[in-house]
Amino acid sequence: MTTLPLVPAAEPVAADSPYRSYVYAYPHKSAYRPFARRPLLADLWRDEDVRALSLYLHIPFCEMRCGFCNLFTRSTPPAEQVAAYLDAFERQARTVAATLPEGAAFARAALGGGTPTYLEADELARVYDVLESAFGVDLAAVPVSVETSPATATADRLAVLEARGATRLSMGVQSFIDSEAHAAGRPQKRAEVDRALELIRAHTTADLNVDLIYGIDRQDARTWAYSLDTALEHDPEEVYLYPLYVRPLTGLGRRGGSWDDHRLRLYRQGRDHLRERGYEQVSMRMFRRADAPEAPAPDHSCQTDGMVGLGCGARSYTASAHYSFDYAVGVGQVRSIIADYTGRDAADFARAEVGFRLDDDERRRRHLLQSLLRAEGMDTADYASRFGSGPREDFPELFAALDRRGWLADGGAGRVLLGEEGLAHSDAVGPMFFSDRVNALMAEYEAR
Repeated sequence: MTTLPLVPAAEPVAADSPYRSYVYAYPHKSAYRPFARRPLLADLWRDEDVRALSLYLHIPFCEMRCGFCNLFTRSTPPAEQVAAYLDAFERQARTVAATLPEGAAFARAALGGGTPTYLEADELARVYDVLESAFGVDLAAVPVSVETSPATATADRLAVLEARGATRLSMGVQSFIDSEAHAAGRPQKRAEVDRALELIRAHTTADLNVDLIYGIDRQDARTWAYSLDTALEHDPEEVYLYPLYVRPLTGLGRRGGSWDDHRLRLYRQGRDHLRERGYEQVSMRMFRRADAPEAPAPDHSCQTDGMVGLGCGARSYTASAHYSFDYAVGVGQVRSIIADYTGRDAADFARAEVGFRLDDDERRRRHLLQSLLRAEGMDTADYASRFGSGPREDFPELFAALDRRGWLADGGAGRVLLGEEGLAHSDAVGPMFFSDRVNALMAEYEAR
């Protein structure tokens, strides 16, 4: 498990907090609503540029549910449900592939969750077979990222991923100190983590990403440095540093500003630690080893190119609409949604169920967020060619607020980018650009 998205909290986060919301996509699925008339996928995709799509499969299963996790996932499902899920995925894949315009091609793919390597080795091989057969894509020819975990990164599973050409394996370690991992709600053992990392390095040629969390109860500068250094012993191509998020009025959340300050100190320590050891900052969370070669890949733009999502927790993106299935976090509702998904026939996968239609303003906001929250910032010429205007012209008050806070850097005439403190406050910058419409929908969402 890698990403740590939040559903709207039961209590509002302080407006001046640097940790208001992790913006990994815009808008969040809590802003999605059932379509009044379920549109045909063929209609949503008809006029899209489909020459460089992203393909994503969501496997909603894990061997355990981490205490910090707000993802759509179920722990230790019965084997018959996993089998039924894969059968439904195959029906969905073949139906969705038939709705895409002629010439659809994929520039990259990802298996996420949940934990895709919760599947057995033969089930992972089946996933690859179905994707390649249904969509006519050679997954060995494009970058493919796969999420794994210490308990499920076994030699037989890794052998399948290596044989099928996986180019990136991402593992959530969170802390190399067992007591800290347990405090964050992840009851893992260090020996299992070490074994998994050694197997990945011994049996695959894929890039390795290691996730770490800062802000755990009783974590300090010394223990944080230990986890950073231990991760670097495995020479990962990427390291992600995630701030711990909790519900505002529980546990650490009661500390308010003092905990925010603590997390910021640990963030800056981690950022500087990685930079000094040869890592380049890509975003607030992502750091990539400077000498790690980038594999050649077809061009893909997250701001403009579409994504085809499969599985009941996946979302799909077209220029005018994002869509998915129903969304929940609570165990009972997750199980109900999975049961509904596995019971669908092929024809039912030809229509979108829940989603969000993007008008011109929302497309501008999404493009800006997908660009501005990366260290390289946004190419204003690219923005202007797409929208016929400039970002400061479209959002003058928001950029004025960023200027007042000193969060923007001088990117020259052609770029808009965040400075060091702007990147450090990415989880405050992102929500600033949410539209009133999205804020209202998220506020109305009833977490389940």
